Amino acid sequence: MTDTNDVQIPLDVPPGKRDEYLENFNMMTKGTGRLMLFAGDQKVEHLNKDFVGKYELGQIPADDADPEHMFRIASQGTIGVFATQIGMIARYGADFADVAYLVKLNSKTNLVKTATMDPLSNLWLDVDRVVKFKEDSGLKIPAVGYTIYLGSAYEPQMLEQAARLVNDAHQHGMLTVLWIYPRGKDVADEMDPHLIAGATGVALTLGSDFVKVNYPKAEGQESSEIFKEAVAAAGRTHVVAAGGSSTDATTFLQRLHDQIHVSGAIGNATGRNIHQKPLDEAVRMCDSISAITLADMSVDEAVQVYEGNQVCDFSKLGV
Repeated sequence: MTDTNDVQIPLDVPPGKRDEYLENFNMMTKGTGRLMLFAGDQKVEHLNKDFVGKYELGQIPADDADPEHMFRIASQGTIGVFATQIGMIARYGADFADVAYLVKLNSKTNLVKTATMDPLSNLWLDVDRVVKFKEDSGLKIPAVGYTIYLGSAYEPQMLEQAARLVNDAHQHGMLTVLWIYPRGKDVADEMDPHLIAGATGVALTLGSDFVKVNYPKAEGQESSEIFKEAVAAAGRTHVVAAGGSSTDATTFLQRLHDQIHVSGAIGNATGRNIHQKPLDEAVRMCDSISAITLADMSVDEAVQVYEGNQVCDFSKLGV
């Protein structure tokens, strides 16, 4: 387990909450200092298209039509934290009390396109309500999350809400993950490596513990190399990359390995590449991702975990 000598506890965490902050950090990183975030906020962000019908690799399995599917994965697979909205947790959390949850405090649908209006994702609830829910439910809730769209005409509103959210969370010894995406009519290229580095730098100025950004792309350049700029710009805020749309497992695991071991990212934030699979396969995908993120396994070893030919003993990590 990481201790106070290994973790930079922000100064806006009160002295009486420092031990709780450290406990929450260890809970969501499984004592490794790295984050395996299972993202389950798509019921709002993408509506039902991620759960029923076709996707990049074929047909979405019937398992995914049931919202409980994601909770079963989170309970049976090896993850750090399951990120979703508070209503989902309130409805299913009692049956999956073993899971550590991140409460996503804003979300928006994709029905209104950027060409029509710059994106705005408003705060749904404040941190105090999450703390009360945590106390009343007895669930493990080490963190909260929030999305910012840099470059939107509504950027000032989201930045203010995020700043308050980070400070409020730290006052309670909780951690934060900010989703930050450059997006709006004035943003020409959302995957531009300099813009993504700018986003991680903004997360640092807001005091966030983790920031989730898109993996950058630039013609003629290797993403794992140009992603180093974003990791450097974040300073002491830990960077994780969004999993993106579904791809084959080997390609995904190689990309994850490069993000951590070439770029210097601290983990991953993965949704569709996990839950758009039948339960058994989804659990193995979780474990293969955690094999790289938490156990420092090679890509070949992680593929073997995914295929069911090898087991990763996470108990050695104190998981």
